[in-house]
Amino acid sequence: MARLAWVLLAAATAMAVAAVAEPEAEALSTYIVHVAPAHAPRSSQPRMLSNAYYNSFLRDHLPEHVAHPSPTLLYSYKHAATGFAARLTGAQAAHLASQDSVLAVVPDMMYQPQTTLSPSFLGLSQSSGLLPASGGATNIVIGFIDSGVYPKDRASFAASSSLPPPPRTFRGGCVSTPEFNASVYCNNKLVGAKFFYMGYEAAAHVVGVDSRSPLDTGGHGTLMASTAAGSAVADASYFGYAKGTATGMAPGARIAAYKVCWAAGCASSDVLMAFDEAINDGVDIITAALGADRVPFYSDSLAVGAFSAVRKGITVCTSASNYGPGEFTALNVAPWVLTAGASTINRQFPANIILGNNDNLTGTSIYEGPPLSAKMPLVYGGDVGSSACEVGKLNATIVAGKIVVCDAGINSRFDKGEAVKLAGGAGAIIGSRQDFGEQTAASAHILPAVGVTFATADKIKKYIRETVSPVVTIVFLGTLIGGGRSAARIASSSSRGPNFIAPEILKPDITAPGMDILAAYSGENSPSGLVSDTRRVKFNIIISTSMACAHVSGIAALLRQVHPDWSPAAIKSALMTTAYNQDNVGDIIKDLSTGVASTPFARGAGHVDPNRAVDPGLVYDATTDDYITFLCSIGYTAQQVAVLTRDGSVTDCSTRRGYVGNHNYPAFSAVFRSSTSVVTQRRLVRNVGNSTSTTYTAYVNSPPGVFVTVQPPTLKFSLLRRTLEYVITFTPQQWNVTNKYAFGSIVWSDGKYKVTSPIAIAWLPTAQVAAM
Repeated sequence: MARLAWVLLAAATAMAVAAVAEPEAEALSTYIVHVAPAHAPRSSQPRMLSNAYYNSFLRDHLPEHVAHPSPTLLYSYKHAATGFAARLTGAQAAHLASQDSVLAVVPDMMYQPQTTLSPSFLGLSQSSGLLPASGGATNIVIGFIDSGVYPKDRASFAASSSLPPPPRTFRGGCVSTPEFNASVYCNNKLVGAKFFYMGYEAAAHVVGVDSRSPLDTGGHGTLMASTAAGSAVADASYFGYAKGTATGMAPGARIAAYKVCWAAGCASSDVLMAFDEAINDGVDIITAALGADRVPFYSDSLAVGAFSAVRKGITVCTSASNYGPGEFTALNVAPWVLTAGASTINRQFPANIILGNNDNLTGTSIYEGPPLSAKMPLVYGGDVGSSACEVGKLNATIVAGKIVVCDAGINSRFDKGEAVKLAGGAGAIIGSRQDFGEQTAASAHILPAVGVTFATADKIKKYIRETVSPVVTIVFLGTLIGGGRSAARIASSSSRGPNFIAPEILKPDITAPGMDILAAYSGENSPSGLVSDTRRVKFNIIISTSMACAHVSGIAALLRQVHPDWSPAAIKSALMTTAYNQDNVGDIIKDLSTGVASTPFARGAGHVDPNRAVDPGLVYDATTDDYITFLCSIGYTAQQVAVLTRDGSVTDCSTRRGYVGNHNYPAFSAVFRSSTSVVTQRRLVRNVGNSTSTTYTAYVNSPPGVFVTVQPPTLKFSLLRRTLEYVITFTPQQWNVTNKYAFGSIVWSDGKYKVTSPIAIAWLPTAQVAAM
């Protein structure tokens, strides 16, 4: 049913565009124009004369109806090509391409060296779109509440000579300790570094003298900061994997690290203090990719701290956590935070597993050592002491010199590899969980190892059972871009909705790259995190919704730079309503756990699209007062609400207790609790597009089994009417549905903009909702 819903969405969207599309004002883009030699200047001419020639060429070849805006010449080519590069409109480029004097007109493209790959995958370009519009976000400070930062010999945290002083609105700074020399490590890039550990130590944990500083000894905070705002670093890689130039989403943004996470975790008291300090320091964005227990908002230090931050205009980015693919697993579900789920990019690290019967299977690996010898003995961990390959349980006499197949569960994949190595094994094949479907992990193992799907591991175990002397070899293939598999896809491990506190608020909000992301890493920890691993790397490759959160926080910084007057809710709205839901081959974004189309409970509003978010057309805004009404509507008492609001006057919820579904969110999630349920939700949208006078029309892709109406069906904005209200009603057409969830969407369009919100419907009896 979900697949059908999204097919209908694609058809409805196409009809909507055809019905209301109007010609857009053409923007300038860069094109390379290859000119026929007979019409080119002599190669011996000085560059200045060649430039003048091509400027004249443009004037002569562009008729009046396409001559404006005036093109701008960037380069003239004389030795590598014949022609020029210029800033042209699409119509100008098309006209030039039709001329006999022109051989070809090629759109400019960015050749991205292959590291995180996410800037190019996300369409972030130095030549057009959000990145140049924001100037890299040089006036923005991102605070990272995490495990600190490791700036020692890490170019990701170096300040270029062109980077101006930090914004005057930032009042923070760096704390020096014997392990963290602030005068050496802090600069115009790394503008803040503090640490908080009292709550952690009070819980009977020992921080340790060496690490009692902002220095990141674990690596997570460094990964986050470099992904969101790291400076460009050439020739970055993990032992040659994903090699290229690594750069953060907002390469000009400043970094302020607030260390709260230590070896055993992050105390909520330390987290709340970090929020307190970051707000006082004047950061613009807070990134807190931390997961808490399933507790009410007033018991969640992250939710509490984030409420105050958002109240001050600070966007707070969080992660959905890594407990997928089950339902109701998403954390950080407060409507005032921006919650990111994880997806893939168009890069893989494949390895071929060649069995003795010549079956060739595929896995994932970032093994960095010498190749394996041909055809080594193969055993299954369950036959030699431990199916999960637990340390100390494998029979070393049998395992020695062999490749061991390990099942998922019990211990980490790094522990499995260590167990095999300690038992004398030559390598490992590590299976995934069955519910992870197609997801495999490229992990920094300490021996030759490859991750495979549950199904692939089963095939290998079947071969072992049916063969007298099973053998295998593994061929490690390095980095592959594209490879025929669609992207983005939702990571199986990414946590899912519905929202366990308020099912009417869709979570996660957005999806961003989080699978196999390369980023800067701590020199105090091994890439595997194992004590026995003596390797140290400048970059590591990670799978986590934390990395998705870092991508989103960097993009939010770019938006904040371009739109300093936008609230955190407006920034979230822009990201959600412009997100895309089709992958790079035109299908609905797939879910790695199922292999079929994902749902909004996995991908939220869709995959983040930075360049569209800068100009969303309409935004769904929300104020502190709206969040207070939301808290009342979910049944919180005045005292519970006051934990978050910190108001001197007690909130009287008796005057506010409305319907939670009316919170002005850029997505719709409705719950049918009985066969007679009819759900009505209200929204306000503000016109932030280029035209003050415009009319938007609603196009609805109704979820299967649901009748949807929108009133009014059109919204007419003017200079005096920039904010308008509409009401959407969901009526069940049947109760005994095959699936308890159904999905659709609503698109508001004026011909130029398409403002899209997902619709999620749940058929949940009252008893089931109460048990969440």
